[in-house]
Amino acid sequence: MSKEELLEGLENVQYRMHAETFHYCFDGYSSFEEVKDEEFHRLRKDYLLSAERLQNYVNNKIDELNQKKDE
Repeated sequence: MSKEELLEGLENVQYRMHAETFHYCFDGYSSFEEVKDEEFHRLRKDYLLSAERLQNYVNNKIDELNQKKDE
C-alpha cells in the first residue's frame, strides 16, 4: 500500500469519526480493513475491547447496586 493510499484511507476514517460519531465509526460502521496499518488496527481493537469492558462494568455495577438496594 502506498503512502497516498494510506493517507486516503485514514482521511476516510477521520471523516467517518466525525460524521458517524466516534464510537459507531469503529463499533458499527466499519472495520476499515482497507486501511493497511497494523498500529491503527491494534488501537482500533484495543478501543473496542476497552469500550466493551467499560460497558460491562457499568451494567454489572448497576445490577450489583440494585441488588444491594433490594436486600
